[in-house]
Amino acid sequence: MAALTSFALLRISGSVRAFARIKALGAVPQTQRLLHLPLQLRRSMSHVKATHDEEAAARAAAATADNGAPTIFDKIIAKEIPANIVYEDEKVLAFRDINPQAPVHVLVIPKVRDGLTELGKAEERHKDILGELMYAAKIVAEKEGIADGFRVVINSGPAGCQSVYHLHLHVLGGRQMKWPPG
Repeated sequence: MAALTSFALLRISGSVRAFARIKALGAVPQTQRLLHLPLQLRRSMSHVKATHDEEAAARAAAATADNGAPTIFDKIIAKEIPANIVYEDEKVLAFRDINPQAPVHVLVIPKVRDGLTELGKAEERHKDILGELMYAAKIVAEKEGIADGFRVVINSGPAGCQSVYHLHLHVLGGRQMKWPPG
């Protein structure tokens, strides 16, 4: 127990010293000030900024979610925007995420939106396509060599940080997943 307490005090005192260094630097630009912080503290600060950016993007996307305009995914389906396609059948398209959060990060989408902008708006008529999406996620995991362990994530609505209002599954793998996820 004493060792644990000493370790905790070392971590706290390291952070206190880092903040004292920042205060002493005063007029130094913020980007240079951050370089004097311990790496773990810098990472946690950038996580806060990234989380805020994701939340802001989700709120902005939600504001135009139900206007019926084509989404970026509609444009990928129509081949107006290129994508690195991993799997495709008559109902589903899967392609690599342009901002991967894991070594394998593939998005699986229905080719026809049919009002299915988010999981929270699914209706009984969507049961078949929801099953097709889950089965496609399994096929993607096999094709990508991660069938022994992967995660499927669906962000739904602004509180779920959904940024594109065209239902999509994230298939993540290629590394050890942690719990809790977010």
